[in-house]
Amino acid sequence: MTQLASISSTLLYTAFLLYLVATVFFAGSIKSKKHTNQTGKNRWATIGITITLIGFAAQLGYFITRWIASGHAPVSNLFEFITFFSMMLVASFIIIYFIYKLHVLGVFALPIALLIIAYSSMFPRDISPLIPALQSDWLAIHVSTVAAGEAILAISFVAGLIFLLKDIDLSKGGKQAFWLEAIMFSIILVVGFVISATTFSIAGYESEFTFVNADEEETVVQYAMPALVTPNEGELLTEGAFSTGLEMHALVNAPRLNTVIWSVGVGAILYLLIRLITRKKVAALFQPLVRKANLDMLDEIGYRSVLIGFPVFTLGGLVFAMIWAQIAWTRFWGWDPKEVWALITWLFYAAFLHLRLSRGWEGNRSAWLAVIGFAIIMFNLVAVNLIIAGLHSYA
Repeated sequence: MTQLASISSTLLYTAFLLYLVATVFFAGSIKSKKHTNQTGKNRWATIGITITLIGFAAQLGYFITRWIASGHAPVSNLFEFITFFSMMLVASFIIIYFIYKLHVLGVFALPIALLIIAYSSMFPRDISPLIPALQSDWLAIHVSTVAAGEAILAISFVAGLIFLLKDIDLSKGGKQAFWLEAIMFSIILVVGFVISATTFSIAGYESEFTFVNADEEETVVQYAMPALVTPNEGELLTEGAFSTGLEMHALVNAPRLNTVIWSVGVGAILYLLIRLITRKKVAALFQPLVRKANLDMLDEIGYRSVLIGFPVFTLGGLVFAMIWAQIAWTRFWGWDPKEVWALITWLFYAAFLHLRLSRGWEGNRSAWLAVIGFAIIMFNLVAVNLIIAGLHSYA
C-alpha cells in the first residue's frame, strides 16, 4: 500500500509538470504563424494537446492507484476531492478543445487546473480508513458528480474570462475594467497561497496549539505557517514558534483561516510587485493572448458548458446529496453551510439559464454571469471548507 501511495503521488506530480509544459506550448501556438500548415493545424497546439493528454493519463493513473491503495474511491477528503475536481476540469477542457479547436482555452484552462492542484497541497495527503459517516456507495456517487458538474461549469468561467479580456477596453477604465482587474487579483491570491505554502514547507515550519473544542475535548492542532490567528483559548505548545495571540471564535477553523490570511497577504504583495514592474494592469498583460479569440465561439462554449454542467451538478449537489443525507442523518435538509452554498450555487446557475433563454443575456452579460458563478463555487470550496465549521468538516 505504501508503494502504491508513492506511485500515486509521483503520477500526480508528473501530471502537474506536464500541464505546465502544455500551457507553454498553447501560449506559443497563439503567437506562432509559420508553424501553422495549410489545413489550419498548429504544431505548437498539437504538441500542447498531446502533452495534456499524457498528463491527464498520468493524473488518471494517480486516481486509480490511490483507489487501489485505499480500497475506496479517493474522493473522501479535501485533497482527494480537489485533485479529482482538477482532473474533471482537464477532461472537460480536452473534450471542448477537440470540438472547437480553440487554442487560447488551453492558455487559461490548464493554469486554472494547476492552481487547483496546488491548492490541494495544503490538505493532508495521507491515505486513511473511511470514518463511519463516509462508508457508503453514495460517497463516490455524490462527490464525483458534484466535482464533474463544477468542472464543466468551470469551463464556462474560462470562456467567460477570455471573452471579457477580449471585449473590455481597459484603457477607458470604468466598472467593467475595475472588476476584471479584481478577478485577476483574485487569481494572483491563489498564486500567493502556492508561494507561501511552498516556502514554509521547504523551511520545515510547524507549530502546535492545544485548545478545548466544541465537544469540550482537548485537541491539538498543527500550523504549517506562523500563527497570525490562534484557536479559541488555545495554548502554544511549540517552544519559540511565532504567535500573535489573536484568538478566533470556536466556530472558526483558526489554522485554515491563518493560511487564508497568509495567502491574501503574499498575493497582495505579489500583485503590487507585478504592477510596479510592468506598470500595467494584470489584465492588460493577458490581452495580447486573446486578441485573435472568436467572441461568438467563446460565448457558445460558455453557454453550452452551463447547459451541460448545470444538470450534472443538480444530480450530485442536490438530488444525490439529499438521498445520502436522508440515509446518513435521517433528514433531507439541515441548513449545513455546505448544503446552503450548494443551493446558492444551484439557484445562481438556474438564474443564469433563465436570463440567457428568456431575457437574451448573451455575450458580455453572459460572460460576467459565468465568472460570478465560478466565484460562488470557489467560495464554497475555499471559504466554507476552510473557515466555517459544519457537518462536512470531516472532509
